[in-house]
Amino acid sequence: MDFATILGIIVALVVVVIAILLGGTLGQFLDIPSVLIVIGGGLSATLIQFPLSGIFGAFATGGKVAFKHKKMDARGIIQKISELADIVRKSGPLGLEAVEVEDATLAKGIQYVTDGYDGEFIRDAMERERDLYLERLEEGQRVFKALGDSAPAFGMIGTLVGLVQMLATMDDPATIGPSMAIALLTTLYGALIANVVCMPIANKLGAKFKIEELNQSLIIDGIMQVRENKSPDVIREILVAYLPENVRAGLGEEAA
Repeated sequence: MDFATILGIIVALVVVVIAILLGGTLGQFLDIPSVLIVIGGGLSATLIQFPLSGIFGAFATGGKVAFKHKKMDARGIIQKISELADIVRKSGPLGLEAVEVEDATLAKGIQYVTDGYDGEFIRDAMERERDLYLERLEEGQRVFKALGDSAPAFGMIGTLVGLVQMLATMDDPATIGPSMAIALLTTLYGALIANVVCMPIANKLGAKFKIEELNQSLIIDGIMQVRENKSPDVIREILVAYLPENVRAGLGEEAA
C-alpha cells in the first residue's frame, strides 16, 4: 500500500474542509448541478478522446499505481538475480523451482529458465510483455491527464452557465444565489478534481513508466545471464550499470 498517495489526498481534502468550516458550512459548498457539469463533462470529453476499454484499463492501472507500492527496487532486483545465479551454478536450473520472488516479471523469467526455454524465446516473450505493460502505463497517464485538463475546463463552462442564468434572471433576486453557486462551485470542483486526483495520478504514472522501463529491462538482461550460467559476480558487474553512480559502490560492498 502506498500511504503517500492516501495521505496526500486526505490532507488536501482536510485542509479544504477546515477552510470551509471556518467561514461557513459544508452544505453551502454542495451543489448537484455543478457536480454534474464537472464530472459528467470531464468524463464525456475523455470518452471522446479514448476508447471505453482504454478508460477502464486506465482507471485500473491508475488505482494500482497510486495506491499500491511495489517493494522491490533496481538494487534489490540485482541482489535477487545474483542469488538466483548462485543457485543455478550450484543446483542447475531445476534448483530455481523452490525459489519465491515478489516481482511477477522476475518470477516468470525464472519459470522460463526452469522449463528450459530457448534464450531467444525468453527474451522475445519478456520484451513483448514489458512493452505491453509500458503501453498500459502510458495510456493510463494520458487518460488521467485528459481528465485533469477537462475538469477545470468544464469548471469554467459551469461558471459561464451560472453567470448566464444569473444575468438572465436579474429581475428575480431569489435565483441569483443558486446561479452564483453554480458559477463558482464548478470552478472549485474542477480545480479540486484536477489538482488533488487526476494530475497527481498522471504524474505518478509517468514516474512509474520510467522506473518500470528500467526495472523490466534489468530483469530481462539478468534472466538471460542466469540462463547462460554466468557467475553471480559477473552478472552483478553487468547489471550494476543500471544503477546511479552513488548506489553502485554500496552494492559492491554488500556483495563483498
